[in-house]
Amino acid sequence: MSKTAKTVLQAENIDKYFYSPVKNQVLKQVSFTINRGEFVSVVGKSGCGKSTLLYILSTMDTDYQGKLHLDQELISDKNHDHLARIRNEKIGFVFQFHYLLNEFSTLENVMIPGLKLGKYSREELEHRAMEKLKIFEMEEHALKKANQLSGGQKQRVAIARALINDPLLIMGDEPTGNLDKKNSDIVFNKFKELAEEFNQTMLIVTHDPEFAEGTHRTIEMEDGKIIKS
Repeated sequence: MSKTAKTVLQAENIDKYFYSPVKNQVLKQVSFTINRGEFVSVVGKSGCGKSTLLYILSTMDTDYQGKLHLDQELISDKNHDHLARIRNEKIGFVFQFHYLLNEFSTLENVMIPGLKLGKYSREELEHRAMEKLKIFEMEEHALKKANQLSGGQKQRVAIARALINDPLLIMGDEPTGNLDKKNSDIVFNKFKELAEEFNQTMLIVTHDPEFAEGTHRTIEMEDGKIIKS
């Protein structure tokens, strides 16, 4: 990555404590930078702080010490309303569970974050949602209800949904954790395609060593600290 590459996310000396009931430090001086178009995985044993870190980076957890910059803006001092807007505009989320709404069609599920953002007309959003579904070869299923899809198809729709607002950064928490090998490979290959063909920046927490090995860079955590980045 060249020195002139645009910094998308920068964490500086992030500390996090839990009190249950004694004070326990779960993140210790975590610092790293992610640049535009990088496909980065975060690995480490269960309990090392991966998911805790992801929730801080995603702005959903604001109870930490240190500085966090997103799109070169300091966001660690911003209020909840400002952070909610940043999340909807600049971050797309993919979780281990797809969280699709069964009463809505595939197309409507993809549109939901766009409707919430309110930037585009419904007609434009339908067009955009269809374009995202095409990336994942899911356009033929656009009018099916979510509960008519297979597990692998649901996760592809969940990623399409994460892309609807053209986020600066996609964050994933074990997005292939519930998938079989075939569907895990499909999802991984789509992530790689997004990074390399669409210059999409991605930060993915994973337990899958094969997934991590295929990413551009791996951040390894142990006992709340980064031991390799």
